Amino acid sequence: MSGSGKSTLINDTLFPIAQTALNGATLAEPAPYRDIQGLEHFDKVIDIDQSPIGRTPRSNPATYTGVFTPVRELFAGVPEARSRGYTPGRFSFNVRGGRCEACQGDGVIKVEMHFLPDIYVPCDQCKGKRYNRETLEIKYKGKTIHEVLDMTIEEAREFFDAVPALARKLQTLMDVGLTYIHLGQSATTLSGGEAQRVKLARELSKRGTGQTLYILDEPTTGLHFADIQQLLEVLHQLRDQGQHDRGHRT
Repeated sequence: MSGSGKSTLINDTLFPIAQTALNGATLAEPAPYRDIQGLEHFDKVIDIDQSPIGRTPRSNPATYTGVFTPVRELFAGVPEARSRGYTPGRFSFNVRGGRCEACQGDGVIKVEMHFLPDIYVPCDQCKGKRYNRETLEIKYKGKTIHEVLDMTIEEAREFFDAVPALARKLQTLMDVGLTYIHLGQSATTLSGGEAQRVKLARELSKRGTGQTLYILDEPTTGLHFADIQQLLEVLHQLRDQGQHDRGHRT
């Protein structure tokens, strides 16, 4: 029921109380409350909110979920890359070497508009591909690193089907309904709901998370009924994973 105080209860009361009790951190004073019970069953609290997963064009689902590291390792293992002495760092757009220096790996150039919000335009040097020509000469299964980052999650899941570590993480992104976003899509272009589900996918892909209290406020906002059902299945899976860690089911 809208306006009944659910968000206030969760964000302004439960989360700060749990954060102090479980994480030993006091970032905000909780709203007035009488009593809270059950926190002894948890060892930490994580707030999976709708804030951005990053505030620059370099932040994306691949980097946030840990997918990008094994992808770079695969490219560094290509015979041509090895003969050139390329390491996984060559395929990072965060450091010098393989990235386009004109845009410093962003793929876009920020144009300051003074009294208006800044805008981003594609880099003239790399045409939005983030990398320099030499790096883009290396291909894994016929694809450049840019082409891999430009894949949708669904396309990447099929492309890396034979790489278990990658397939598992990509599957969790699909499980939360993010089949359509791109692997290297800028964090600044993701909606709040999409950012929240990327965070949820990262938690879901972890092993042995312990007795964690996850807090999600309005995770179904903007979702169709079928997507809501799929998200509920994922949340139940996350719950069952915690029960398995305890050695029993409730």
